[in-house]
Amino acid sequence: MTGYKRGSAESSWEGVYAEDLAPWDLGRPQQAWVRVVDAGQITSPVLDSGCGTGEHALLLSESGFEVVGIDISSTAIDRARAKGAARGLNASFEVGDVLMLDRLERRFATIIDSAVFHVFDDAERPQYVRSLASALDTGGVLHLMCFSEQEPGDGGPRRVTQSELRSAFDHGWEVERIDPEWLEVRPDWSPRPAHAWLARIVRTD
Repeated sequence: MTGYKRGSAESSWEGVYAEDLAPWDLGRPQQAWVRVVDAGQITSPVLDSGCGTGEHALLLSESGFEVVGIDISSTAIDRARAKGAARGLNASFEVGDVLMLDRLERRFATIIDSAVFHVFDDAERPQYVRSLASALDTGGVLHLMCFSEQEPGDGGPRRVTQSELRSAFDHGWEVERIDPEWLEVRPDWSPRPAHAWLARIVRTD
């Protein structure tokens, strides 16, 4: 669950993880993703786009899926690899920019995005959507969870409306559903989870 921008922003994400300032880094998977897995909505191979310290990729690996996690933070990836080794799991982790997923030079049947889409501004959103398309099979499924405009206040990540999601994925994709969800955060940051959307989006060409 890391944001992605080049240049100085890359070092800022290193700082977030080095200083333990990631509210989303729970030390366990988000319950929303546990439910997605339990519901049988995942097909191998899987890409975790913005995997952070790897909890969701490791959940998928433990559940029997072939999975690759990618994150711009080398600190986060080092921690993900260490967790995988300690748990005896075979998830692969790579340092990389989710705006350039074509550099992986492979495609996946499923991509999960846990709180990455909402870090991008209007100019970067189309680039991210193109990047996702470059790594997802035609007919493959993107599961995307992002902050919702129903979250009160203006602190934290940018809020995203359903119409913004549909607009971002209006060419070459079918937005099959967008459901309300909760994005959990560490209790030392907030006593409650944040309002979110969980979208199921299919690549159609």
